[in-house]
Amino acid sequence: MRYVLALDQGTSSSRAILFDEQARPVAMAQRPLASLYPKAGWVEQDPLQIWEGQFQCAREALDAAGAGARDVAAIGVTNQRETVVIWEKANGKPIANAIVWQDRRTAERCGQLRAQGAEPMISARTGLVLDPYFSATKIAWMLDHVVGARTRAERGELAFGTVDSWLVWNLSGGAAHVTDPSNASRTSLLGLQSLDWDSDLLALFDIPPQLLPRITSSSGVFASTAAGLFGAPIPVAGNAGDQQAASFGQACFAPGMVKNTYGTGCFMLANIGASPRLSANRLLTTVGWKLGDEPPTYLLEGSVFVGASVVQWLRDGLGLISDSAQIEPLAREVDDSGGVFLVPAFAGLGAPYWDPEARGIIVGLTGGSNRAHLARAALESIALQSAELLMAMQEDCSGSLNELRVDGGAACNDLLMQIQADLLGLPVVRPQVTETTALGAAYLAGLATGFWSGLDQIAAAWRVQRRFEPSISADERQARLAQWRKAVERARRWAR
Repeated sequence: MRYVLALDQGTSSSRAILFDEQARPVAMAQRPLASLYPKAGWVEQDPLQIWEGQFQCAREALDAAGAGARDVAAIGVTNQRETVVIWEKANGKPIANAIVWQDRRTAERCGQLRAQGAEPMISARTGLVLDPYFSATKIAWMLDHVVGARTRAERGELAFGTVDSWLVWNLSGGAAHVTDPSNASRTSLLGLQSLDWDSDLLALFDIPPQLLPRITSSSGVFASTAAGLFGAPIPVAGNAGDQQAASFGQACFAPGMVKNTYGTGCFMLANIGASPRLSANRLLTTVGWKLGDEPPTYLLEGSVFVGASVVQWLRDGLGLISDSAQIEPLAREVDDSGGVFLVPAFAGLGAPYWDPEARGIIVGLTGGSNRAHLARAALESIALQSAELLMAMQEDCSGSLNELRVDGGAACNDLLMQIQADLLGLPVVRPQVTETTALGAAYLAGLATGFWSGLDQIAAAWRVQRRFEPSISADERQARLAQWRKAVERARRWAR
């Protein structure tokens, strides 16, 4: 067995990467994934396109390496989280489009539950805030708005899953309806201590328990691929939500280690050890991973809904650039943003604000503002949002965070990484392998099948590619953060 195959199902693309024993990516295939916007604040995807694109990427990666099923020790799955798919158990046919994590259609329902006083119980049991971001209200919405869905769910005819469950169901030919604690902990239905579905939460959100997948460990053989897919069965042995997988791929195995992924959104997670504790700063407490029968690892998480996708907006929405790679040289044309601040609250604001009614704004424009200032402000918006997350984490972790490990597509932007180090006042460290989400899924699968020996081997394989040190004073840092917060206040509650 020469490889582990990672299936990385993101929000904007499907990817498959083959890793060798030295954790080097040897072949990759990627396909774009379209999102649909049927109404303001609604975001959907076609579940069949998700599966078919992911399967084709897997085949293409194997072909590119000249590999077959017998060359692959295991498959690991990682995925966009909170997205909801419901399908028919009899034939695997989705009953509707997937409702994507960015979707805000259940904001009113969350407001009703908050008015009923449900949020403290939800937070205490799940470690999450009450927000449309999470799966539970999305599931209930689909059951109530697809004709006959609730009745069929109660009869046990339908299956719910986050994207990992949907992929594993199809990989196994319908034999496995499973998820892992990291994904389950993002539904608002999992007890953070019990690591099981919570009957009180199911009743609160009005979700039939027969709809839910079985919860397995994040690392362990829980399915095999249907023989016809790759020519022979392959063990499916790793599963984690994309941000938890990235933390695992970054070897954040000790309490106090923290990483930030710069993708469609930005997601910062800090290891807090084997016991969950709730944030005092409106961060989330989530399951990181569970290895076999070992106790789980818990993480604190802060979520930025619009991260690098602000660059896509400059490209596609404004036509400011024709290619995302042009953002860095354009932003370097100026020394700073000229007092311009862009708050990209296109889908509301995530942590620490949790304001679904916030909307995007640009402030500080003058007659001298130009496209380079706007490009710089866009990059700074990514770093400023992330800086607020780390400051909240520092408070929750008593200031024990010493550096930030980074990954994701936008982590390759040197200017953004330097801005981030300046705004944090901490070193930002970029590893040699930035495909850490896929790598984390591969590690989980490889550990379960003996491809890798243990966490020590994984930690030893992590290598620094570049380290960015802070270069501005504490006073300048605080001044820029204060101006940012003024801009954020002007964006908040706009859609109320």
